[in-house]
Amino acid sequence: MKFGPVPVAEAAGTILAHSLKVGGTRIRKGQMLDDRLVAMIQASGVTRVTVARLAPGDLDENAAAVALAAALVPDPQAAGLRRTDPFTGRVNLLARGPGLARIDPAAIERVNRVHPMITVATVPCWQRMDADGMVATVKIIAYAVPGREVDRACAAASSALGLQSPVIRRAAYIETRIPGPEPSAVNDKGYRMMQARLARLGSGLGPAVTVAHRVKDLTRALAASREELILVLTGSATSDPADVAPEAVRQAGGELVHFGMPVDPGNLLFIGRIGTRLVIGLPGSARSPAVSGVDWVLERVVCGVPVGPADITSWGVGGLLKEIPTRPQPRRPDRN
Repeated sequence: MKFGPVPVAEAAGTILAHSLKVGGTRIRKGQMLDDRLVAMIQASGVTRVTVARLAPGDLDENAAAVALAAALVPDPQAAGLRRTDPFTGRVNLLARGPGLARIDPAAIERVNRVHPMITVATVPCWQRMDADGMVATVKIIAYAVPGREVDRACAAASSALGLQSPVIRRAAYIETRIPGPEPSAVNDKGYRMMQARLARLGSGLGPAVTVAHRVKDLTRALAASREELILVLTGSATSDPADVAPEAVRQAGGELVHFGMPVDPGNLLFIGRIGTRLVIGLPGSARSPAVSGVDWVLERVVCGVPVGPADITSWGVGGLLKEIPTRPQPRRPDRN
């Protein structure tokens, strides 16, 4: 592509680089100048305009954006995404429904290294998406780029984008109460917050089951639940792998998969398994609507993305989600 000022008389068939106001008409940048527009510009007294002129083998910005978007998402229906019409060298890729953004970071990096004028920007991998949320945008920065470079970018794209839709439609919820002379009242805030989290993914939560904060009582409740995902919120924080909730998972015939996570809030979360059923032991931060490690684990599990110890332990960088100075034990003692 050739870019620069030319005499207006030679501008027909080029792309206007900068918007012009001619009389009462605004000619927008990126518009192809035809004989009529050239005549209007000449009549206004302008003698030179800055334009872009396609070279042999170039693709204009919209054609290039369409080609790359199609390479990133060859089958939009199957990928759970839809492609918008091109505009000023941009095509957006939107989620068809709730789910998680499935992204191949290596492929996106390969695309962005092909040519500085060919770009793809995405949300973080496994970002929760609502319907019509933008997963990615393809933007061709220049008015045209070499077709061979577009071909290279398309080859690197390799179906790099998609939406991981929810696979779990309903979860069970068990909450424990601390036993005493007068059993503690159950605060339904945890239930409501988890119900809201699941609703964002189009999933539901079964009726709350409440039991005493004892291994035997929780064991019976776990064994009785038939849902493939069981959420457990304890009346007292689970502070050790041998605490009430993890031990109840074991006594119900299950195993503790992982305890703790380098994400704050949310570091007291645990994952267990009873046969084919998954158990998520919720930390106290589950009672808050603020984003925490609970969201990272729950969203992946509900959408069928495997979550194991290697995944959880890799989340430390970026895992400090929020500073909460009003907690009884602030993270910044110097601010007491």
